[in-house]
Amino acid sequence: MTVKDQKGQVYGYVSGQIDALLRNKDTGTGRAQLARLRRGVGKAPGELPELWGVFLNDMDENLLSKNGIPTHAEWAIYLALTLFALHQQGNGESVNQKDRSLGRATADLMDGQYTDEVRERVMRRFAPVVTAADMPELSHHLRSLVQLLKAKGIGLDYAKLATDLYDFQFDSSRQKVQLRWGQDFFHNNNDKGE
Repeated sequence: MTVKDQKGQVYGYVSGQIDALLRNKDTGTGRAQLARLRRGVGKAPGELPELWGVFLNDMDENLLSKNGIPTHAEWAIYLALTLFALHQQGNGESVNQKDRSLGRATADLMDGQYTDEVRERVMRRFAPVVTAADMPELSHHLRSLVQLLKAKGIGLDYAKLATDLYDFQFDSSRQKVQLRWGQDFFHNNNDKGE
């Protein structure tokens, strides 16, 4: 299976899982699944057995680890789903906003204030995400950023985030992801009259 095929599966899986979580978010089972996923924020895939049913449910066998070390797909899916659950907590409407990339959502944190000072303050939160060295570090910084997005009521495309996280783990595509996030951040600012 090619990287492109796996990335498509990651997107489809996260999209389907989020749809199911949103359909059931007002039921006891749905609330429990979201709560379990939130407990997984900051942990590694597979670290919490209570998440296996939510995170690994119906995942294609090609995406699963064969040696006990999380695959790139498992990391991307796990981070996207746990961060979605964190972001969704307390929101009646879906925080999953199609076509809103991480860079664009981060730019929206500036609340229309496109001064150098405000941009610098937001960039202090965004830069560690973009320059993270590994998935645990990226997870830590993303959590902080998602909490800011949640506080401001800004949505994010979590299936797209999952594919970005998948690509972020490969040396051959990490710079492309970093550049795309930066382009989306600064292009969004320029569209607002900078």
